[in-house]
Amino acid sequence: MITAIGNPVYDLIKTKKVEPKGRVLSGCSTNAALALAKLKSKVRLIGAVGSDLKEQFQNDMKRYGIEYKIIDSPGTGGFSLHYYVNYGNRTLNLIAKAADIGEIDSNWYSDSEAVLIGPILGEISFDDILEIHRNFDGTLFCDPQGLIRGAKKNNEIYHEKVDGIEELLSVFDIVKPNELEGKILTDVDCREDPYEAASIIKSWGPRVVIVTLAELGSVIYDGREFIDIPPYVTETVDATGCGDTYMAGFTYEYLKTGGDLKSAGCFASATSSIMLEHVGPDFPLTETEVRRRQAALLAKVDYKVDVKVNVA
Repeated sequence: MITAIGNPVYDLIKTKKVEPKGRVLSGCSTNAALALAKLKSKVRLIGAVGSDLKEQFQNDMKRYGIEYKIIDSPGTGGFSLHYYVNYGNRTLNLIAKAADIGEIDSNWYSDSEAVLIGPILGEISFDDILEIHRNFDGTLFCDPQGLIRGAKKNNEIYHEKVDGIEELLSVFDIVKPNELEGKILTDVDCREDPYEAASIIKSWGPRVVIVTLAELGSVIYDGREFIDIPPYVTETVDATGCGDTYMAGFTYEYLKTGGDLKSAGCFASATSSIMLEHVGPDFPLTETEVRRRQAALLAKVDYKVDVKVNVA
């Protein structure tokens, strides 16, 4: 069992190639749960949903084979996303914000091998995350996107490094910011030097840091060496959820291999490439296809030894 915690959303999405009618099921933890379910993992999703879309959400979870725990909310959250280039550059505005999740019963995740913390807009408090850390001895993974986001009065989304975030991220086994989040957290341009950004975050205390870089791939750092994971080059239809499904793929393979970072990174990159080719929750993800793409990536992986560690 893997438990993903963070509010689901129903988004409005427009890319250079597609503009689905109506709102589309999404969210950091939700997309991760969808990918894990397609990989035949047992997965549970915890988040707040309003009565406006509660029945649809329940039907969606049953259709995809995801266990769920709903926190009642006055309404269901969602964003409007408009991608103006292929690789993730977008405008992001709030349509609606669901309730905070609040106190999380340890019985909701005590049976899990891993817990994925993936909020979308501050719905999980730092105190509640620390309580999970105290109660849980499995793998704890964080996608920090929703921990450093806020919404202006005009519903435009902004990002900021909040007080206490360094101490909070220290409790995780794995922390995965994207290039924007890495810049907010470290003040380092991750496209110019993802290694420095990863080093700074690693110095705060997590065991492994991953910086994802859209079409440039990703960098994994464990305190000893940097692993450059290449992207699986494919058609870009919709970048929404690619980082989320990367988290899912990484967690799946990391648990399966006992912590092989190279294998997990390539599996994650392959997983997210399938999401990239589609829009919405009906992406045709199978382990067979992910393995095929993973094999192509494994031969391209590059390692960089952290000179500072070796000198020390």
